[in-house]
Amino acid sequence: MYCGRMAPPSSASQHVTGDRWTPAVWGALILLCGVLFLDGLDVSMVGVALPSIRQDLHLSTAQLQWIVSGYVLGYGGLLLLGGRAADLLGRRRVLLIGLSVFTVASIFGGLVSDPNLLIATRFLKGASAAFTAPAGLSYITTTFAEGPARNKALSVYAACGASGFSSGLILGGLLTEAGWRWTFLLPAPFALAILVLAPRFLVKDRPAERTRGDFDLGGAVTITAGMLLFVRTIVRAPEIGWTSTGTVVSFAIAVALLASFVAIEQRVAQPLVRLGIFRTGHVLRANLGAMAVFGGYVGFQFVATLYLQGVLGWSALETALAFLPAGLIVAFGAPRVGALGERFGAAPVVSAGFVSFVAAYALFLRAGMSPNYALVILPTMVLLGVGFALGFPTLNIQATNGVADHEQGLASGLVNTSFQVGGAIVLAVVSAVVGNGTASGSDAGAFLHASHTAVGVVTGVAVLGLVTALSGLAWRRRYALAVEHLGA
Repeated sequence: MYCGRMAPPSSASQHVTGDRWTPAVWGALILLCGVLFLDGLDVSMVGVALPSIRQDLHLSTAQLQWIVSGYVLGYGGLLLLGGRAADLLGRRRVLLIGLSVFTVASIFGGLVSDPNLLIATRFLKGASAAFTAPAGLSYITTTFAEGPARNKALSVYAACGASGFSSGLILGGLLTEAGWRWTFLLPAPFALAILVLAPRFLVKDRPAERTRGDFDLGGAVTITAGMLLFVRTIVRAPEIGWTSTGTVVSFAIAVALLASFVAIEQRVAQPLVRLGIFRTGHVLRANLGAMAVFGGYVGFQFVATLYLQGVLGWSALETALAFLPAGLIVAFGAPRVGALGERFGAAPVVSAGFVSFVAAYALFLRAGMSPNYALVILPTMVLLGVGFALGFPTLNIQATNGVADHEQGLASGLVNTSFQVGGAIVLAVVSAVVGNGTASGSDAGAFLHASHTAVGVVTGVAVLGLVTALSGLAWRRRYALAVEHLGA
């Protein structure tokens, strides 16, 4: 979900300043919220349906993780390009094109039976979100003036995204009972409705002036291809061997592509990423924290969903209800976390979020063949929701604090890219661990052992995130002591 802030282009016209909005303004905001709602809805519905997809299409664990990884890599790999396209081609145009691709991919995803085609539709949906999310968000920031009006609009926008995720858990459980294909097909008619209504409520905007080299296609291609190959190599390595020629060559090509991305960004006139922004300590920590937050969560959700349905024999609806407390805490808590960040600072709030994550994952390690719901499952989900509610919005704030106005779009795009890339990498590792652990047996006991190992990996990722956050607290303490010393 894209919840950062984008700097409006100079050609923008900010005209909504008060609290009383016209029906046209409300109509535009509701449509933009609808797009983000569909994004959250789609992600959570498909997550609940994974075991049914696996059983129906006879997928391996490695193939199954690509249903998720395909989406997050398409999203994360093209997000920065999507934000640039919105500025240069027009926000409404990019939004409508991206939503059209989302609609078509949803329909095809619900109809195909070939695993590769299904994964391709997930990649297309992630790529479409990479264009609709920044286009919709920048439409808001250029329509509502900075201050109370924009804060109100962004609060409504963020709440709709979180509500979409929570609603998707229940709808995903219900629809999967009828057939997993409905989790792909359901968003299509709603997306079509938004496409029909959008020209009436979304005012056509004037794109920014274009110059040669505005689109860093080389950077977008190399970073996306490099991440795809990197994740694919991690997933296949347990099967063909970590030291096999295929694994070594794939890693080498992936590293070469990522190195090419860095070289391109240092050379082009309009790079997707100005690499110097990472010299700012809190921006770097925020991006590393984002990778740990979403990577840990996506990896855990993947393992926990398979565990609840495969080992405990829960239905898709029961699995959705198990995750619902976490979704509700995020939906109602995340919009209110900004006040905590203003009072205590971003680093302490992020640290508290990671403590909650570590506790949640460590507690889930106690889950066995017949865990006590009230003592293991429910507390895990509550702690998970608290961690995400504290960490997700605060990392967005931390990533953009102190960044110049003209680089707000870059900073917010970077942190949201880090969320997605972290999800893809950790999910690939978790999938490899589960696949390797169940290679010698497919019984519940073998999967339980493998899932404990995988959750141990996720716990380690959360610990690394906590260490990164605490380093920010240590730096802030040293800075305060230095200022105090100079004042004395």
